[in-house]
Amino acid sequence: MLDNASDSTLFTTSLNTLHLELGARMVAFAGYSMPVQYPAGLIAEHLHTRLAASLFDVSHMGQMRLEGQDAAAALESLMPVDVIGLAAGKQRYGLLLDEAGGILDDLMFVNRNLADGGDIFIIVNGACKAADLAHIERHIGTRCAVIPMPDRALLALQGPLAATALGRLAPGVEKLVFMTGGRFEIAGCDCYLTRSGYTGEDGFEISVPADQAMTLARALLAQSEVKPAGLGARNSLRLEAGLCLYGNDIDTSTTPIQAQLNWAIQKVRRSGGARAGGFPGAERILAELDEPSRLSRQRVGLIALERIPVREHSALHAIDGTLLGEVSSGLLSPSLNQALAMGYVTPSHAALGTRIQARVRGKPVPMQVCALPFIANRYFRG
Repeated sequence: MLDNASDSTLFTTSLNTLHLELGARMVAFAGYSMPVQYPAGLIAEHLHTRLAASLFDVSHMGQMRLEGQDAAAALESLMPVDVIGLAAGKQRYGLLLDEAGGILDDLMFVNRNLADGGDIFIIVNGACKAADLAHIERHIGTRCAVIPMPDRALLALQGPLAATALGRLAPGVEKLVFMTGGRFEIAGCDCYLTRSGYTGEDGFEISVPADQAMTLARALLAQSEVKPAGLGARNSLRLEAGLCLYGNDIDTSTTPIQAQLNWAIQKVRRSGGARAGGFPGAERILAELDEPSRLSRQRVGLIALERIPVREHSALHAIDGTLLGEVSSGLLSPSLNQALAMGYVTPSHAALGTRIQARVRGKPVPMQVCALPFIANRYFRG
């Protein structure tokens, strides 16, 4: 990739000066100039995150909030997820769907005590944020206030020592458990944080006013456990954790059931549930959920049996040469030193242990279907 830090057509985050000061290699991503790696390199950043704690700038992500008494029910009408039943201070993973049941975007949302005049706080993917905001406003803007938050930055502190490092600056954060959130003052900055992330490790995502982001980032990097990490390590970490990347592993051509995201659809929204259906594409999605035989393909984890990286869009074939699908994400795992991938195959070849072949530069690479995640998640659940 080319260094796009000086490209005036790209947006920069409020931490751009710090990235350059730290020697980051900057690339174009989601319309922003973002750090892909720092001088230590992707592998060192990846392994440090698994051992200690790393700080990621993810301010390209979109932040918004919904206000009003009907906000929860309104948002629930757009997703196959239980929004109404989400308790104050709790976070949940959600999927915005189109009328065919395709995935417009995946997102995280928190009930910030909506019952007492709070809001639903939403974080969406950077490349989708303008379309997501327009979609949400178009469909539920008359039922609740949809308020974009472009004046907020977003930092992610990830790793097994993240709570130790952050706890020195914000006593009390250790009481949070996975997928909960709260307001904290950190180094004099007004923050809202959740104990969650995109690496499979314990950690926090921290929303902070953009004009305070530099102060917060420097305070976190001053902690002995913390080093900076870029988008390259973020991608390799999330793949080892078996997490989907929008635009690669999920998009409007995939349904949640094809993507094996059944767990994100709570019982109350399923067939027979108290609020079953009522979301875009419900007929198709509930049919796929109730009758898996309807699926034409599904997402699987794959390990290459040779040390050859298998990248996205590599074709996947049965041993007899029948085309099965393609790889959606793939790389050489820094933690396992093995080539890992996720991809879509026909259900007949999705069982654990099934041998298939990828095609890399015209040559077959033997692969085996395996369980996800590749690296056991270490979220803090109390």
